[in-house]
Amino acid sequence: MTARTSTWEIREDDLSGEPTRELLRLHLAGMHANSPPGCVFALDLSGLQAPNVTVWTAWSDRRVAGIGALQELGDGTGEVKSMRTHPDFLRRGVAAALLEHIIATARARGLTRLSLETGTAPAFEPALALYRRRGFVDGEPFSHYARNGFSRFLHLTLYSRRGRDESVIHRRTP
Repeated sequence: MTARTSTWEIREDDLSGEPTRELLRLHLAGMHANSPPGCVFALDLSGLQAPNVTVWTAWSDRRVAGIGALQELGDGTGEVKSMRTHPDFLRRGVAAALLEHIIATARARGLTRLSLETGTAPAFEPALALYRRRGFVDGEPFSHYARNGFSRFLHLTLYSRRGRDESVIHRRTP
């Protein structure tokens, strides 16, 4: 599946291409460099290839600009994973475009909530600001996570049990 925004071509990615793998290596290295031991929950290549995970990359011409993934948790909810913008494309809307694509896909799949785990170090502040602008709110640990003094958990309600789209209630304009 491929989607085109005004700037980015967003493609479902099988992780076989070297540009994508290099960006994934950069992502994992950044997570380890900015997180205490035992507090990195980023999926590696094999984790991103699991059947319940879909990965997308954003492209500009022939260059990978960013990566993001949706992991379906099996209970009607999903987790945003592996969001990373290539350093050459920072602050140009790559992550926002990928996040919107992930949210739209989660809605189309009938998921009721999206959640994510991120860190509390300064390196995570730009991502946290993006998630909050999009309506994610702080909440409790989910899935297999537990409080560890470093992780922060955010949630975005997509649909109530009645099927009403509630994400607009939480959405803030910049």
